Amino acid sequence: MARRNRDDDLLLEEDELTAAFLGDEATLPAEPTQPAAAPVADDEWDEDDSVPGQLAVDVYETREKLVVKARTAGVNKNDLDVSISDNQLTIRGTLSSGTEDGVENYFLQECYWGEFSRTIALPVPVKEEEIEAVLKDGVLTISFGKVQQDTVKKIQVL
Repeated sequence: MARRNRDDDLLLEEDELTAAFLGDEATLPAEPTQPAAAPVADDEWDEDDSVPGQLAVDVYETREKLVVKARTAGVNKNDLDVSISDNQLTIRGTLSSGTEDGVENYFLQECYWGEFSRTIALPVPVKEEEIEAVLKDGVLTISFGKVQQDTVKKIQVL
């Protein structure tokens, strides 16, 4: 028999657990019918608004350039802040959901809205004076000229 704990979570008794693991379905009770999920109230969301979302990026290189791409669909270029310091690239921005007047409850909320930030250490040295950032079709592409390093430098041991 099934029993319920204080939180109304469905628990199985020991013989039902044994039957479930051993595959003896004859001793299991019929599957209980679950009520439809209740709407989620605003105060039930388990999110910390003080932590910005993290932006996903792709980083790759060509012969002459290092390229960083980030999907920033829905972000206005005026809401983007791109900076470089000590060979670290930082991309910050705000993704606005617009206004939803009259919303009482969300039934599902998967889209991230709000501030996001990402700082990455660039894998190769770049020329900070040769940077191009373009926002097109919801993709931010940042290209850096790479510093050409000598192939091998012989060091004389004294």
